[in-house]
Amino acid sequence: MNNKQIKKILDRGVITNILPTKEEFTEILLKKKLRFYIGADATSDSLHLSHAKNYQLLEEFRQLGHEVIVLFGDFTARIGDPTDKSSTRTKLTKEEVRKNVSCWLEQIQPLLNFNDPVNPAKVKYNSEWLSLLNFEDILELASNFTVGQLLERDMFTKRMNADKPIFMHEFMYPMMQGYDSVAIDVDVELCGTDQTFNALVGRKLQKNINNKDKFVVTVNLMENPETGELMSKSRGTGIFLKFDSFDMFGALMSQPDEMIKVFLVNNTRISLSNIDDILNLHPRDAKIKMAFEVTKIMKGEEEALKAKTRFINQFQKKVISEKDMVLINLKEKEMSLFELLKNLIGIHTSSSEILRLIKQNSISINNIKKSNKNETIQINDLIVKVGKRRYFKVN
Repeated sequence: MNNKQIKKILDRGVITNILPTKEEFTEILLKKKLRFYIGADATSDSLHLSHAKNYQLLEEFRQLGHEVIVLFGDFTARIGDPTDKSSTRTKLTKEEVRKNVSCWLEQIQPLLNFNDPVNPAKVKYNSEWLSLLNFEDILELASNFTVGQLLERDMFTKRMNADKPIFMHEFMYPMMQGYDSVAIDVDVELCGTDQTFNALVGRKLQKNINNKDKFVVTVNLMENPETGELMSKSRGTGIFLKFDSFDMFGALMSQPDEMIKVFLVNNTRISLSNIDDILNLHPRDAKIKMAFEVTKIMKGEEEALKAKTRFINQFQKKVISEKDMVLINLKEKEMSLFELLKNLIGIHTSSSEILRLIKQNSISINNIKKSNKNETIQINDLIVKVGKRRYFKVN
């Protein structure tokens, strides 16, 4: 490790704050191997690019020689973090959470080296310790905080002012997440700015129980600099890692121009000076460069090249070839429009999303728009267009 490498990471623009101070953090990074972790509740089946940049940052610290841990909140996902929630979050079953974790593990494989022979990234699940706590343990943890301290969380204040309920399991959530720091005995927690309160609860518990200081490194949430819009796994908004390479490339190309720099800074490791050069290009060319570089990291260079070529052919040259279509063979001779779409995109798309696509006139069959989910479709050499980018040839 050297100061130049560390400065490059800390000053890129991904990190927004370091507690207690950046100076102390920089100094200790040079002195000894630290244990880092980042946690996320497995509340959906896909992470998005704002999550991806967190794991990319974690990998950079691993490459500096530090120990890094990916924590899946398989226990806390079933409680429900009230962060940015004006109402209680729907609880998930163990089976739902387990399925989501499996999807996440697959999606982050390109971002972290779990197979390094010397210092691999590690995976942990907070059910390993939270499910073992008894009531006495929980009371002991609770004795570290006052009710007033927990009520300082802005979301609780907003709910109280709006006469909306705060359930006890939500009230205890920061303490449960904070205990993760104690159980793993970490030196550093990486988290989004929306998780600062929970991370500081963990900092206090780590100090009180393990007599150890914990650094809190907060990262940005990749918001649109003009509208403030955020990606959200719970709301289903954003560019998700479950997208195939073509859908990811297309989704990046559909982003507003002001997001080009956001993605280049957060999801690539192109130097900041080279990013400035890209931003001086025509916005269309800058966006193609950005979409390619991000897709390359997430899906591999070969897939990114295929996606780029297909996108340019389809949207700039207006050429749709059969090789750009997904070939589907179905046994049925007829089915409803909704059933057909479930067969085509149902693996990665919820029923509500399919209904939304139909309602928004986003479905065409042999160049004819379809908007009735119950319409009977004869299965006979169909070209089905879903949204702007996906084409299926159905036999």
